[in-house]
Amino acid sequence: MDIPLRPLEDLEKRFEEINAKIIQPEIVSEYSQLEKFLKERSKLEPIVLRFRKLKNKKLDLDESNELLRSNNDSDMTQLIQDEISEITASINILSDQLKLDLIPKDPRDEKDVFVEIRAGTGGDEAGLFAGDLFRMYSRYSQERAWKVDIVNSNETGIGGFKEVTFSVKGQGAYAMLKFESGVHRVQRVPETESSGRIHTSTATVAVLPEADEVDVEIDNNEVRIDVFHAGGAGGQNVNKVATAIRLTHLPTGIVVTCQKERSQLQNRVQAFAILRARIVEVEIRKKDEELALSRRLQVGSGGRSEKIRTYNFPQNRVTDHRINLTLHNLDRLLEGELGELIETLGQVAQEDALKGPTA
Repeated sequence: MDIPLRPLEDLEKRFEEINAKIIQPEIVSEYSQLEKFLKERSKLEPIVLRFRKLKNKKLDLDESNELLRSNNDSDMTQLIQDEISEITASINILSDQLKLDLIPKDPRDEKDVFVEIRAGTGGDEAGLFAGDLFRMYSRYSQERAWKVDIVNSNETGIGGFKEVTFSVKGQGAYAMLKFESGVHRVQRVPETESSGRIHTSTATVAVLPEADEVDVEIDNNEVRIDVFHAGGAGGQNVNKVATAIRLTHLPTGIVVTCQKERSQLQNRVQAFAILRARIVEVEIRKKDEELALSRRLQVGSGGRSEKIRTYNFPQNRVTDHRINLTLHNLDRLLEGELGELIETLGQVAQEDALKGPTA
């Protein structure tokens, strides 16, 4: 039941301030202001309601304890003790929930994201696996009514990708996908393997929250811009007009390519958006390493060098090595049913946050 009350009291006070503001005529008539307050209120409301419920439960507990002290009837005593046990259990549950509520929220959680998938070791099989991952995330996004657009891709010609970058736009995209960054390993028998021998291949995934221009300043003098003809499907425009853009950020060596749009300007805007996200990722990774905040899930670090998950086809098994979680639903997972896995990763992240940073 040990929970700091002052922050919760401050949130309750802010909640009441907003309630007073949203009925003021000058606020009601200004839609952008009203929307801002309503959004803040919707975030505060469940926390404040839990806090108020906790306070009421504590009053109930005080009353029950007082009743217990003044009671002389043995049968009544048992009933009161049972009631005290129930109230105490409710208080503990509410306190645990409020502790999670007080964990500082990642301001990037509501951001749209860019997802980069690259085939690793394993040749053509790695490219096919990269394609499997792309389809898995696409189907998961569709289930959540998120919009998915391919920004850049380099196909293998047999249904896979050497690399593919795509944007995901929708509420909470980064919050749900941020734990997917890292090395994904697949174990299966390739269709071309006549002996039935299991091969191991890898693909890397990076999830980058979109960065606003105010988040990072890019000196255009430090960016080399190359324009070239887009590859792949696209009709006559592919052969006749150079619209694809490649940016090279000289200070970091980051290279971004965008060839989705038919317009060179649109590709340029999209490429700079990805470049900003990549630069922010590098800076966050440095800070996390310095502060030792990257724990089991390596949130925000990209985690490209660490194997985070294994997909074993013969056993229909997927294992997330960061949290020692094994599920036997690989077939459904690849169809986009990532909910259980992502929810568990989120719970572990909250547990780590409650423990605080470690050196």
